Amino acid sequence: MFRNVQGSNVLFAGLVASCLVASPACSLAQGKSKPIPIGAVSTLSGPFTFPEATAAAAAVFDRVNAQGGVGGRMIKYLVEDDKLDPGAATQAARRLVDNEGVYVNVGSASLLECTANANFYKERGVYSIQGTGVDPACFSTSNISPVNTGPYTGLVISLYFASEVLGHKKVCSFATGNAVQQPGWRLAMERYIRITGKQLTLDERNVGNTDDMSSFVLKAKKAGCDAAVFVGIEPQVVSWVQAAKAQNIAGVTWIFLTPAYTEKVAEVLAKDGEGIYANSEFEPFLTPSPVLEDWNRLMREKHVPLTSFSEGGYLAATVIVDVLKSIKGDITRETVAQALRNLHSYQTPLIGTPYAVGDGDKHSSNSSSKFVRLVGGKWEVATPDFVRLPN
Repeated sequence: MFRNVQGSNVLFAGLVASCLVASPACSLAQGKSKPIPIGAVSTLSGPFTFPEATAAAAAVFDRVNAQGGVGGRMIKYLVEDDKLDPGAATQAARRLVDNEGVYVNVGSASLLECTANANFYKERGVYSIQGTGVDPACFSTSNISPVNTGPYTGLVISLYFASEVLGHKKVCSFATGNAVQQPGWRLAMERYIRITGKQLTLDERNVGNTDDMSSFVLKAKKAGCDAAVFVGIEPQVVSWVQAAKAQNIAGVTWIFLTPAYTEKVAEVLAKDGEGIYANSEFEPFLTPSPVLEDWNRLMREKHVPLTSFSEGGYLAATVIVDVLKSIKGDITRETVAQALRNLHSYQTPLIGTPYAVGDGDKHSSNSSSKFVRLVGGKWEVATPDFVRLPN
């Protein structure tokens, strides 16, 4: 703890001697050496996994520790796998909070963790800076604040982009039929209508995970959609575009959410995907943007895949490191929670609106996106500036 400080051996010897009589100096030395425990509950096994988010957060914390930690205290990062199971998610959170005594969760990425643990975090006074928020509870509870836009606000922004930026008149929406997501889709539709004063030509919320996409692209054609937003994950997006080509559907602007924005989608679709759009919740990662320089270098150094998920984990970890450094006095679960309640406007060029936690009963501060377009088999930035929803 005292390395590279002139006279440190004498100081350390004095502190050791003081500890023999349980002096305040002993408590100070012990406090300085105690790690700062930070947790995460993510889906790391099963059909849908998000390992990049916690891997990116770990990379940030490793670098901080290599530089001497925060106030001389190392960060101890503890990651639990919820196995895409609510029961496992609940047990994981209790191990971290009650057994390990984590001060905060950072970089979690899961399809169900927020719903499973939101009330527990509130009861224990623990906050979670979600690297990738997915289920509705991530954005509608007091102690969880994701850094990403998420599927619900992402849907609103994408519909807004279709009608207000691209100027399409007949805009359609296709959302998945998962029961847990239905409240989120409903609120998204209400928000879009409230912001624009416009009704959708078609509002479909019943796309199954294994459904044939042909029936839905034909619905879009029959409804006369000028533009259609589909919230599907990567394989569904590929199937959607291939089905549209097989049905010879032309003249519809297809817009997808962040899961479509990958090198694999561009590679598989190639010319078949010419002109499709995707929503990027952060600064688009497949670009040479100077905003991404540090993230890019760190992820490559630590062999973390360059994805939107790793952007979320990196940003969540960067936020908490800055919060920890801002705390005057002892860093504890209580002082971390208070610092997060005071966090109302964290500025970062990685997202288009300031990140916040604050003391509200719900959190969805990232209400912006950039849009990318597939041109010649490569993703290109279509909106140099973030598209932001009006307040």
